[in-house]
Amino acid sequence: MSRKTALYDKHLEAGAKMVDFHGWEMPINYGSQLEEHHAVRRDAGMFDVSHMTVVDLQGEKSQAMLRYLLANDVAKLKTPGKALYSCMLNPQGGVIDDLIVYYLADDHYRMVVNSATREKDLAWIDQQATAFGIELIERTELAMIAVQGPNAVAKVGAVLGEDRQQQLEGMKPFFGRQLGDLFIASTGYTGEKGYEILVPESQITELWQALLDAGVAPCGLGARDTLRLEAGMNLYGQDMDEQTSPLAANLGWTIAWEPEDRDFIGREALLSYKEGQDTDKMVGLIMESKGVLRPGQAVVFEAEGRELRGVITSGSFSPTLGYSIAFARVPRQIGEQAEVEIRNKRVAVRVVKAAFVRNGQSIC
Repeated sequence: MSRKTALYDKHLEAGAKMVDFHGWEMPINYGSQLEEHHAVRRDAGMFDVSHMTVVDLQGEKSQAMLRYLLANDVAKLKTPGKALYSCMLNPQGGVIDDLIVYYLADDHYRMVVNSATREKDLAWIDQQATAFGIELIERTELAMIAVQGPNAVAKVGAVLGEDRQQQLEGMKPFFGRQLGDLFIASTGYTGEKGYEILVPESQITELWQALLDAGVAPCGLGARDTLRLEAGMNLYGQDMDEQTSPLAANLGWTIAWEPEDRDFIGREALLSYKEGQDTDKMVGLIMESKGVLRPGQAVVFEAEGRELRGVITSGSFSPTLGYSIAFARVPRQIGEQAEVEIRNKRVAVRVVKAAFVRNGQSIC
């Protein structure tokens, strides 16, 4: 039986179409995925992301453990509340999951990991934590709402009240701050400004309703997927998995190679990839003719006198741009033009960086 978040009844009340999402009953849309997408790009929208997994790590060796567990280096985090995006790798350099980690104190870090990978993530993290004598605490009593859009900060501020709003002023992107019962982070998954708000589950219905009353539109998983694709953000299970290195998933920037003496899980395998064993990379595709780019479609191009092939990992119609866009994993020889096989036909596409929209504007 699928699990339900504390907002399940509010979703039904708002007319949501519910679907099974990795064992959770979640809203795919509230009537119009397109309108929800535009609400986030043009005003403010919110997502129930309570199905995601929040874990705290506490113990004297928390930093040492995370420096071994993650490809990015938490030693970069010097200010309480500062967040870091990283991949968690297996010894072969494949991505077990991507996550955000917050530095709360020298002996206290918080991580938010994907819901679809919860069980394997917790088992893997617990295995490493035990070796370092670290306590792993899953915060199941917390729920989470993401509010995104050009007017998200103002509308959340109006709901929180003047005192809390003042405490959030000046908070830079990728920070989190504890305000009473709320942990409010300036992170997101849409390419827009906004907050991710962790709140005790007993209070989330009240917060959701207050945001609705403030004019924040409820948005489902459908809009969340087109928004993250436009923003150039990977989806675990489609754009990366345990057989994919971050170097082949456009995430090389998340690997902290320095200092050279820092050992982390997967480092040795990544060094082999870096030296040329892994020739694939992630690119963006734009198709301005009719049709929609979809995951699994073949990408074909000529290089070095022969035909090379790749595959689309994520693709959809972009509501903001008005044409189809995609991520594709392809051989590194690809140039600026390629073709995609759609229903036994080859359609021309333009090859760009794997990001299309930022703060509502085209960047491709």
